[in-house]
Amino acid sequence: MGLRIHFVVDPQGWCCMGMIIFVWLYNALFIPKLILFPHYEEGHISAVAIFCYYLLLLFCIVSLLRASIADPGRLPESPKIPLTEREFWELCNKCNMMRPKRSHHCSRCGHCVRRMDHHCPWINNCVGEDNHWLFLQLCFYTQLLSSYTLILDFCHYYYFLPLKVISWDLFIFRHELAVLRMSAFMGLIILGGISGLFYTQLMGIFNDTTSIEKMSNCCEEISRPQKPWQQTFSEVFGTRWKILWFIPFRQRQPLRVPYHFANHV
Repeated sequence: MGLRIHFVVDPQGWCCMGMIIFVWLYNALFIPKLILFPHYEEGHISAVAIFCYYLLLLFCIVSLLRASIADPGRLPESPKIPLTEREFWELCNKCNMMRPKRSHHCSRCGHCVRRMDHHCPWINNCVGEDNHWLFLQLCFYTQLLSSYTLILDFCHYYYFLPLKVISWDLFIFRHELAVLRMSAFMGLIILGGISGLFYTQLMGIFNDTTSIEKMSNCCEEISRPQKPWQQTFSEVFGTRWKILWFIPFRQRQPLRVPYHFANHV
C-alpha cells in the first residue's frame, strides 16, 4: 500500500498540533542543554541516555507527522463493491455514497472514513482504518517521552550529583528552576491526558470496538470480544510481527478484506 497524503484544512487542528510541537521543541531545547549534556560531560550519565531521549523524540515526531497527513481510510467517490460483499455495504445518509459497514461520516472532514474511531484535533485528522496504528504509536511514544522527561527533571535535583561547571552567564542557567518547572508542568499534563486516551484506545482494540461504536451502543451491554487480542491488534497494525507494531517508518499492509461487523454505525 503506497502512502496517500491526506491534508485537512482546519485552523483549530493546526493550533492543537502547534501546541504539541511547541512542548516537544521546548523540551528538546532545554532538557539536553540543562540536564543531559552537562551531566554527560561530568560523567554522571552515559551517552545511551542522550541517544534514548533523541530516539523517543524522533519516534514522536515521525508518528505525529505521519498520523496527521496519512489517509485515514477515505472512501473514493465511486467505490468498486465486490459482488460477494455487497450485503456488507450501506448507504451514507449524509453524502449519499455507498460505504462498508463500520464506516462513519466525518462532519469536519466532509467524507466517510473506513472504520473511523474519531476525529482528533491533536493530529488534525480522522483516526481510521489506515492510520489508527500511527495514532497508537503516537500515544505510546508520547507517554514514554513525557515520563522520561519527568524522570530527568526529578533526577537532576534529587539524584544526580551537583554540576561543577555551570555557565551562569547563559540565560537558561540563570533561570534553570523556572525552565525545568515549566517542563515538568507540561510533562505532567501531557502524560495524564495521553495515558487516559491510550487506555481507552487499547480497550477499544481488545473489544474490537471503535469510539463511535461505543457511543452509539452506550446503553447496551458490551459482550466479550470473539476475536483473540492478537488478531485485533494485528488487523490494526497490519502485521502479525509484534516487533513491527512499534516501528513508525514502515508501510501498513491490511490483513482483513471483508468489512462486515454485527453492530455497525
